[in-house]
Amino acid sequence: MKQGKINAVVVGADRIAANGDVANKIGTYTVAVLAKEHGIPFYVAAPLSTVDFDTADGSGIPIEQRDRKEVTHIAGKQIVPAGVDVENPAFDVTPAKYVTAIVTEKGIARAPYGESLKSLK
Repeated sequence: MKQGKINAVVVGADRIAANGDVANKIGTYTVAVLAKEHGIPFYVAAPLSTVDFDTADGSGIPIEQRDRKEVTHIAGKQIVPAGVDVENPAFDVTPAKYVTAIVTEKGIARAPYGESLKSLK
């Protein structure tokens, strides 16, 4: 991105809130922020069935926590002190303000997503 070699970012989504906030694999949010910083459009490609119209925004999307041993152990051996708190989310939520458009099989939604996503139903 910094070198100007990326023209656009396209990601999928596991769930999309009614306002366009997007839950996807961990790291998607970071890519979206970097794309915005570099003036690169950030698109989400997902079926309309991924949109949860009953979830107002990303704060209502439950985030799966993966097994803590994935980050506390290597080859079965504990590598951190006992009792250390661990967060190991499988997904992160990208706020709609970083999303250029949501591309679905029914059409393309753009901000304000609350209106444009509903119009695709």
